[in-house]
Amino acid sequence: MESVKNLPTVEYKKILYTTDLSEAGRFAFPYAASIASRYAAQLTVFHVVESREFEKYLVGYMSEDLWAEIKTRDLEAAKRILINRKRNDTAIKSSVDQFCQETLSQQDGKPLMAYEIQVQIGDPVEKILEEVKQGGYDLVVMGKHGHGGLKEAVTGDTARRVIRRCKVPVMVVQLPG
Repeated sequence: MESVKNLPTVEYKKILYTTDLSEAGRFAFPYAASIASRYAAQLTVFHVVESREFEKYLVGYMSEDLWAEIKTRDLEAAKRILINRKRNDTAIKSSVDQFCQETLSQQDGKPLMAYEIQVQIGDPVEKILEEVKQGGYDLVVMGKHGHGGLKEAVTGDTARRVIRRCKVPVMVVQLPG
């Protein structure tokens, strides 16, 4: 058997961990945190609120008058108004941070981990690819739901679509079972 003499040196300086705050995301986070820790890489936790789910996040954050005003504006202007009222997604970022802290606290050894949180609104695949390109990331880590073939065929699969189009390595962590 022939041995490889010159393996390339792989280094990760910036890792993008994407999460939808699901069980699959919770399962993938320790992988991202561990790789970031091992390589002393910057870890960014990235959550995308889908445009169609945006209203769900905002129930209770606005008056009926504000909602009526928003409905008369275009969608992008409405998103800007609501995000500004929420002080740069503080409520959503807080949820993402709590998710990460709970996940880390369940790990043996409870590693100390620093990370940055970013929340955006839009199509998850497009926003992930845009962030990878603009942020200069070396690796993307994401969880994958264990759906059946029919659901994947009909709705599409975020992980599969990111893998197909991403220009950097993507690590997909499948839920066991």
